[in-house]
Amino acid sequence: MRVAVMTDTNSGISVEEGVRLGVHVMPMPVLIDGETYYEGVTLTHEDFYRSQEAGRAVSTSQPAPSDVLSMWDKLLEEYDQVVHIPMSSGLSASCQTAAGLAEDSEGRVQVVNNQRISVPQRSSVMDALCLARAGRTAEEIKRELERTGLDCIIYIGVDTLEYLKRGGRITPAAAAMGSLLQLKPLLKIEGERLDAFAKVRGRKACQERLVGAMQKSVEEFRQKEGAICVGAAGTFRTPEEGERWRMLAEQTFPGEEIRYDPLALSIGCHTGPGAFGMAVWRRADLG
Repeated sequence: MRVAVMTDTNSGISVEEGVRLGVHVMPMPVLIDGETYYEGVTLTHEDFYRSQEAGRAVSTSQPAPSDVLSMWDKLLEEYDQVVHIPMSSGLSASCQTAAGLAEDSEGRVQVVNNQRISVPQRSSVMDALCLARAGRTAEEIKRELERTGLDCIIYIGVDTLEYLKRGGRITPAAAAMGSLLQLKPLLKIEGERLDAFAKVRGRKACQERLVGAMQKSVEEFRQKEGAICVGAAGTFRTPEEGERWRMLAEQTFPGEEIRYDPLALSIGCHTGPGAFGMAVWRRADLG
C-alpha cells in the first residue's frame, strides 16, 4: 500500500521543501489588488508584507477545487491512496471543500481535519509521513491525526491593530483607541476558534504575557499521556528577530527542540508584519 502525504503551504512547508521531504504541497492563493499569486511560488513572504504595508488590497483564498482534484488525480496515478492535511477548518473553508470533493474518491483520498496550522500542522504532516512509511493506510493515518486534533494551542501577539481592522475583525474606532493606548492584542487558536485572549499595553509586555500563557498550557499538557511539542512562529522582518524569538522559547522550555517557521500568509494577512507566536501540541502515536 503506497500512501501519498499532501498538505498546503499553511504548514510552513514550501513546494520546494516538500519535494525534498517527499510531501506533496499545494501552494495557497493570495490576492493582491485582484491579481492571484501563490505562496512560495510566485510570491515571497517579503513581497507580501511589502504590499501589505504599502496599503495594497491583500487577501488570501482557498485553492480552486479543480486544482485540488488535479493534484489528487496525478498522485493517484502513482499511489494507492492520498492523505490530505489542509489547514484548520476553523480558519478556512478549504478543509470542508476538500472533504466534500473526497467523497467521490471511493475512500482513496482521506482529508484530515485536526485543527492545525503553521508549525503544529507541519508536525502532523511529518507524523503522517512516518505512519505512511510504516505501512498505515490513509484512513488509519487520518484517524490517528484527528485523535489528538484538539490537543493544540497557539498564542499569537500582534504588533499593530491596522490589519485586524482591514480584515473587519475589529472596528476602526476600536483600532484607533487601541493604537492610542498602545494596546497589543494577544490571540489564541484552540480547536476551531480564533479568539482574543488578552489586550496588553506594549510589545514587551505582550510577549511576556504570551510566554506566561504558554508556560501554563505546556504544564497542563504535560499532565496527560503522550509526547508533546513546542514551536515558535512569527512575521518578523529579519531572520535575526525570528532566531531571537526561537531562542527565547528554547530558554523558556529547556529540553524541548524548538522549531521556528514564518507564520503562514493566511494568518499574516490578519496580523501584518511584526507578529510573534508560540504553540504547544500533542503528537500522533507513531508506535
